[in-house]
Amino acid sequence: MTERILITGAAGLVGSMLRPRMARPDRILRLLDLTTVDDLAPGEEFVQGSVTDLDAMTAAAEGVSAIVHLGGQSREGTAEDVVQRNMYGTYVTLEAARRAGCDRVILASSNHAVGFHVRGEGDLPADVDPRPDTFYGWSKVAMEGAGRLYNDRFGMDVISLRIGSWFPEPADVRALATWLSPDDGARLVEACLSVASPGYRVVWGVSRNTRRWWSLAEGEAIGYDPRDDAETYAEELIAKFGEPDWDNDPALVRVGGSFTWFPLGQVM
Repeated sequence: MTERILITGAAGLVGSMLRPRMARPDRILRLLDLTTVDDLAPGEEFVQGSVTDLDAMTAAAEGVSAIVHLGGQSREGTAEDVVQRNMYGTYVTLEAARRAGCDRVILASSNHAVGFHVRGEGDLPADVDPRPDTFYGWSKVAMEGAGRLYNDRFGMDVISLRIGSWFPEPADVRALATWLSPDDGARLVEACLSVASPGYRVVWGVSRNTRRWWSLAEGEAIGYDPRDDAETYAEELIAKFGEPDWDNDPALVRVGGSFTWFPLGQVM
C-alpha cells in the first residue's frame, strides 16, 4: 500500500536534504511550499501554498498518513512575523491534519525554545522546561504547546523535534556539540514516522556527537539511532576558529548560543 507524507517548507534547506533520503518505492512525498519545487523526483508531487492558509493546507493534507512540518519563519524576526508564520502556521497545520483525518504530525521545533538553559554535559533532557531565547524561540514554545493541545484534545500523535544545527556540515565549533547531520536528520524523521502510538513526545534533533550536550535517550526510545559525529570536522573547525572555551565563551555556555544575546527582533 502506497503511503503519502506531506512535507511543508519542502523547498527549504532541510526539506531539500530530506527529500532524497525519504524516497521509498511505496511512498509518495507531497511537497508544499510557496516557492516552486522544479526538480521533482519520481514519487514526489508538488502543491503550492502557504502554511497560514487553512483551506489550502486542509486540501494538501487529504489522504496523507503524516505531516512533517518544516514551514514557517526559520530565523529570528519581528514578533509579528513569528506569530503569523510559526504560531499561526503551526495551528493551521495541526487543524488541517485534524480536518483531513491525518493523525500524525512531526513539528520542527528548535533548541532556541530552551535557549537560556545552561548546556548540559551530554544529558540535558529533551523535555526540559521552555526558556526561549528570542521571538523565534518563543514561537517554537508555542508550536510545542499547540502540539500538546492537539494530542490531549484530539488524540493526535505529535512529536516535537528540538533541532540543533541541521546542516550539511557543522559550521562552527558550537556545532561540534549541536550538529544534526543530513542522514541522521532523515533517520530521526523515519523513527518519528514508524514508532507505534507515540502520543506526544519531545526529542532532541542532534547527531551522536562526541561533544554533544543533549540527551539521546528520548530519541532512542522511539527508535532513533544516530550514526554521525561532528568530531570528524573538529580538526578543521578548531584550526579555523580556535579551541572552544566551553565554560566561558558566551556563545557556548547556554543552549541557544549567540541567540541569547542578539537583540530581540533582529533579523538574522
